[in-house]
Amino acid sequence: MNDKTASYTPRDTTVARRFPLREVVLFAALLVAVLGVYALMGAAYSTRMLVEAACYAILALGLTIQWGYAGQFNAGVMGFVALGGFSAMLFSVPVNDAFWGTELPGELGRVLLYGLAAIVVVIGATRLDRFGVPKLLRTLIAVILAVVLYLIVISMLREVTGEIQSRAGFVGGFGLPPWVGWIVGGALAGGVGYFIGHICLGLRSDYLAIATLGIAEIIKAFLKNSDWLTRGTATVSPLPWPTPGPSELGFTLSRAIYLSLTAVIIAVIFFLLHRAYHAPWGRMIRAIRDNEVSAAAMGKDINKRRLEIFVLGCILMGLGGGVLGTFNSLFDPQGYLPLNHTFLVLVMVILGGPGNNLGTIFGAVAVYIIWIMSEPLALYVMQLVATLGESAGWTLPSNLDSRALQARVLVIGMLITVVLRFAPKGLLPENIKAHG
Repeated sequence: MNDKTASYTPRDTTVARRFPLREVVLFAALLVAVLGVYALMGAAYSTRMLVEAACYAILALGLTIQWGYAGQFNAGVMGFVALGGFSAMLFSVPVNDAFWGTELPGELGRVLLYGLAAIVVVIGATRLDRFGVPKLLRTLIAVILAVVLYLIVISMLREVTGEIQSRAGFVGGFGLPPWVGWIVGGALAGGVGYFIGHICLGLRSDYLAIATLGIAEIIKAFLKNSDWLTRGTATVSPLPWPTPGPSELGFTLSRAIYLSLTAVIIAVIFFLLHRAYHAPWGRMIRAIRDNEVSAAAMGKDINKRRLEIFVLGCILMGLGGGVLGTFNSLFDPQGYLPLNHTFLVLVMVILGGPGNNLGTIFGAVAVYIIWIMSEPLALYVMQLVATLGESAGWTLPSNLDSRALQARVLVIGMLITVVLRFAPKGLLPENIKAHG
């Protein structure tokens, strides 16, 4: 043994965990902002804002695992939120005896069975090439059958739905606890996401964004025009809460209890996503995102995993849409807007940091506070300027309220510009650890 070997002392190569200074500072600043809102706007208003921000945090977590984990740009968040709100309405609204007490449910079920049979026939026609039918002829037969059967089924459906509207108004609900609708809403959004992803995930990211945006508009148009199912523009309200409502406990306390429920949901989702992110599954998803060719060379099923993560994100969006719809106690298909339910969620993820679950929650709360408070603050500034301008003889506009409301868009646009310029990976970027 030489001198070098004798003097060698093993060293601990474990990397010391850094103190999360940035996280502490940002969340402390967020806490100060929340307390400031409580001081300015009161407890009832501020608690409602926090509940809505928590619902948006669930939506943002769904988007961050699609975009942050797998690099999938989903521009149709609004559609999955609407599906969640629809399910919350359908399962929680009381039963409509004017519909269920007649023969209309049987007639509607018969038409739906005909529609299901038509789908099976069309799918079977697309498999005719397995029996030696040329592909061109197979496609022609499938298209003709689809058009003809669609016209037949839709005419029968319009006849039944017309009877439902004239005699019962709409089908009503199932009278079940709202949380049942939340679960079904997540499952429904996941099912639609599976259908979309199965077709569109092979496209480039820009084409995927266009496809999801189009699907979202189709979902909104269907819900808005299906008066027999959703009452359309007439809206459905009030939707019952799973917790005691304002009529029982008052606005502040009831909203605080609802906030506690949403906080528990977020905590469970955060725990599961955190475990999944640091598990081999999470490393595999990020490997596919960063280098799809290398991941495929390692034997990973790229399409299956991409579809898996897309469906998971859609499930969270449907769940968040159900929680948000129940809290608002109103289902209005026209109220789902791309600006409010897609672009705003995108800004939350960008600000917090795509792929960082904690950053996404921070971004959701911070952006929603900015979104809500920009209107009263802009109105205050406009009124102050108007007061000063009156003394100078200015001719002032009379619609300051509507102008202040539009300040939201300006403030959010400025915010996203600043973030993309100075923190393109978000305020809390994804912490990627090297392995091996």
